[in-house]
Amino acid sequence: MARRSRSPRPLRPVDPDFLDTAPVRLVFTLGIIAPPEAVYRALAVDTEAWPAWFRAVKRARRTSVGRDVALAGGVRFEETVLVDEAPKRYVYRADTCNAPGLRALVEEWRVEPIGPGSLVQWTFAMDGPAPLRTAMRVLGPGLGRAFRAAVSALDLRLAGAG
Repeated sequence: MARRSRSPRPLRPVDPDFLDTAPVRLVFTLGIIAPPEAVYRALAVDTEAWPAWFRAVKRARRTSVGRDVALAGGVRFEETVLVDEAPKRYVYRADTCNAPGLRALVEEWRVEPIGPGSLVQWTFAMDGPAPLRTAMRVLGPGLGRAFRAAVSALDLRLAGAG
């Protein structure tokens, strides 16, 4: 039997302050060799290249207000960019999603210089019913591993481009 795709549905519109007030807030950090400007460009400008370094992202394309993203497993998001402060901060929220239960989602990428390299921080802030919030907390270490693998792959990709 073919799996039926869920239709995207609107999420609660939240602003960057949600990063501080979300019921679930996961923060991951990794130091890499690539300079902040190159990292920021990969995050905020080279949207279509995300699948090349972030395995969970199967497709990403720019839209007039943000991005349209498809993840492994069929989850899809339409996002709006809330903060674009090159080369240090990039924040977006999910406006629609086809994952059940998700009510609100904001992600923030911070890029700080450390020597010639960068300290990359990803904050994942979400809201949903209690079972989903619990599941996301349990899955936190897995998200952390995915983040570290993706940012390490990005670092290697940027080293090859230089």
